[in-house]
Amino acid sequence: MHDAVTRIAAIQMVSTPVVEENIATATRLIAEAKQQGAQLVLLPEYWPAMGMRETDKIALAEQVSGGPIQEFMARAAKDFGIWLIGGTLPMVASCADKVLNTTMVYGPDGQRAKRYDKIHLFSFTKGEESYDEARTIVQGSEVASFDAPFGRVGLSVCYDLRFPELYRAMGDCTLIVVPAAFTYTTGRAHWEILLRARAIENQCYVLAAAQGGRHVNGRTTWGHSMLIDPWGEIVSVCAEGEGLAIGDIDPQHLLRIRENLPALRHRKL
Repeated sequence: MHDAVTRIAAIQMVSTPVVEENIATATRLIAEAKQQGAQLVLLPEYWPAMGMRETDKIALAEQVSGGPIQEFMARAAKDFGIWLIGGTLPMVASCADKVLNTTMVYGPDGQRAKRYDKIHLFSFTKGEESYDEARTIVQGSEVASFDAPFGRVGLSVCYDLRFPELYRAMGDCTLIVVPAAFTYTTGRAHWEILLRARAIENQCYVLAAAQGGRHVNGRTTWGHSMLIDPWGEIVSVCAEGEGLAIGDIDPQHLLRIRENLPALRHRKL
């Protein structure tokens, strides 16, 4: 782990069904984050498109060999000279009528550094509100992390947040990222408390990039993208609409917290 402070940013969007519109928005917000000194930028879940129907993502699914969404992310990482964690995009799956919900990570050289396929698939039913990701998504199976200059970064997506054992399986992380599209209902109830819990129990920084507003398809997402420090304090938050949650990873702060309260060393299981 380096001693230097590293600035990181989460991008909040209100994605539309049109990929080109979302690419334009992402480009503008990545530029803004870079201007403010960010060296790592996180995009939200489903950033390239929030379709009118659940099945719309199937038509946008890309092969691992490449596609316009992956090409944009690789180019943006290189052009801006940043680590870019690309929220999620739909990737071709073994089932023709489903996709994988995939995070791609790109280094400042524009090369892909890691891939993570979302493991836990969201379902929720309350009155008129109903979601079931398993109808159109195949779950992933591999826990994933990568090494950035400031330390290990653990990868997770949205509903994964409710499963603390996933984060333990990542090992010792400096940063955990959570690109998400939490619903307004579940977000208002649980988003902040779960993010802060993951930061506290793993004694690391947590960066969460959310969808945040009323979408063209009628869905309302909770927003509140945020950066949380290893003590569970909120460093930065973007409540609603497009914007950034931005702040610093301070390795000395992280080490102090772990030395003052050596909970990770006290684990028995």
